Amino acid sequence: MYDARVAKIYTRTGDRGETSLFSGGRVGKDHARIEAYGTVDELSSVLGLLICEPLPPGVADRLREVQENLFVIGSVLADVEGRLDLAGGGWDPEPLERWIDQLDAELPELKSFILPGGSRAAAMAHVARTVCRRAERRVTTVADDAEAVPAGVLPYLNRLSDLLFTLARHLNARLGVSEQAWRPRR
Repeated sequence: MYDARVAKIYTRTGDRGETSLFSGGRVGKDHARIEAYGTVDELSSVLGLLICEPLPPGVADRLREVQENLFVIGSVLADVEGRLDLAGGGWDPEPLERWIDQLDAELPELKSFILPGGSRAAAMAHVARTVCRRAERRVTTVADDAEAVPAGVLPYLNRLSDLLFTLARHLNARLGVSEQAWRPRR
């Protein structure tokens, strides 16, 4: 049982730039796997900021589900030896695809690149999208090194970034905020 009067948040075991993986063993805090699950954690935190914004009904609940899925993904990335029984959990892209289709059906056709921004919530969704793309790159690095990454994790992150882009557009549309088209300078 956890006793806050006895347990401390700091352990001092990472003071020399190393940390422990869930499965055991120590690696540098700049190890590719630590970068991967750290960026997934960062994405979840950015989504937490977005959830604090006024959002259409149901959006915050769906984003919390995404946060839960990201926690599962981070756990799997920290579990090099596969000790956790999380196979197949938390990274099915199909619910994201359905949500994208639902949001996209309410949006005007996209005819140019758009600049991130508009409403504060949309801007946060764009920030989350870029962090998601970075998480995808970091997880790809881990997967390229032939270390175990469950097959569905990369498609989930890829679809999640698409969702966050579509959500940003949807949030602006719901608020009547125009999207700023990017026009190359001539």
